Amino acid sequence: MAKWTPKHEAPEPLEGPVVATITGGTILWFVLFLVQLPFYGWFDDHGHLWWVWTCLAGAGLGLIGIWYVRGRDAAIKRAAAEAEAEAEASPERP
Repeated sequence: MAKWTPKHEAPEPLEGPVVATITGGTILWFVLFLVQLPFYGWFDDHGHLWWVWTCLAGAGLGLIGIWYVRGRDAAIKRAAAEAEAEAEASPERP
């Protein structure tokens, strides 16, 4: 069996407002958790209690995600600033 090789290069990853997206998703998971809390008994009676805990887990994992993407964003900005400073410091060669 031959090894598969791609016929073209992969596109560059899309960069967008990652921190805002993750923060919005985390808020949404937590709001869904809060909305379901008054119906805890109904969810328990019908065997859907995992819905409540899934929303709480989503909010908790979202907090980890916010921490991660904020650090990633800071590292990307720091690397870009270092590259710019290095480019300005080194004289251009003809």
